[in-house]
Amino acid sequence: MYKIIIVSSIIDTQRIDNFLINKFKTVPKSMIYKMLRKGKIKVNKKKILPNFKIKSQDIIKLPYIYKKKIKPIKVNLTLNKKKFLKKIIIFEDKYLLIINKPSGIAVHGGSGINYGIIENFRCLFKKNKFLELVHRIDKETSGILLIAKKRSILKILQKQLIEKKIIKEYIALVKGNCFEKKYIYIKNFLLKNFLNKKIKVKIDNKGKYAETKFKIIKNYKNMMLIKINPITGRTHQIRVHMSHLNFPIINDQRYGDDNLNFQFKKHYHLDRLFLHAKSIKFIHPKNNKKIKIVAPLSNELNNCLVKIEYNK
Repeated sequence: MYKIIIVSSIIDTQRIDNFLINKFKTVPKSMIYKMLRKGKIKVNKKKILPNFKIKSQDIIKLPYIYKKKIKPIKVNLTLNKKKFLKKIIIFEDKYLLIINKPSGIAVHGGSGINYGIIENFRCLFKKNKFLELVHRIDKETSGILLIAKKRSILKILQKQLIEKKIIKEYIALVKGNCFEKKYIYIKNFLLKNFLNKKIKVKIDNKGKYAETKFKIIKNYKNMMLIKINPITGRTHQIRVHMSHLNFPIINDQRYGDDNLNFQFKKHYHLDRLFLHAKSIKFIHPKNNKKIKIVAPLSNELNNCLVKIEYNK
């Protein structure tokens, strides 16, 4: 049996995945994404991808799966886990929580992962009725992650994201050499594909507009350290853009240089993506003051740079 939903006139445009996640809060996100991938959810009788944007009066057809009782995710936090979570908090007030996410931890559950960093913090902050990600970063990427403590705060910050008032800066170690002292821009369109349950993004005019600027900090023998400002916020944007320029990020298992990655791990003993969300600038949603938060590089990344400097 199927359920028919006619999109409300209140909605201008909204991604179908976000619409369904907000509407059916008791359903795991992984289940919604699975149904979208398999074409069980249709809009105007057509199969759609998770990033499809619905509009007023669109007709959504979906199974009655949300009537099933879903057991809430239980996250058991040990004392050490609580200490770890508190340690990675770099800013907190009544409205915001900002953390320095380590590499290797997903931001949320789904796609075979029972729970991510947001589920852990919801368990840590049980008294907070609302705790939601303002934006996301890849599991492999470390650094700044902004979390809203109130729905009203989330909406304000998401509006700032759309209006490009939130400025993010990343640090990456990449293959190759370039001696440009000014910012370099790359602009094209990125299309998201789902292959074997994994997202693979490619440059394609059918995709969404994406823009990245970066600047060289330091050149090494066959690598360089760069700072990156993503103007737009597409999935895997930085990784795909750098790979497209033949400057793939070190230890990128999806878009990188396999031979260089192997040699790098062998010599420098680093087994993670060298991409770090270093800082974020935005307007505080309550006091309207400009704020900048910096997340320092981990010891493993800093030590790696010291070794590279010593061996150059």
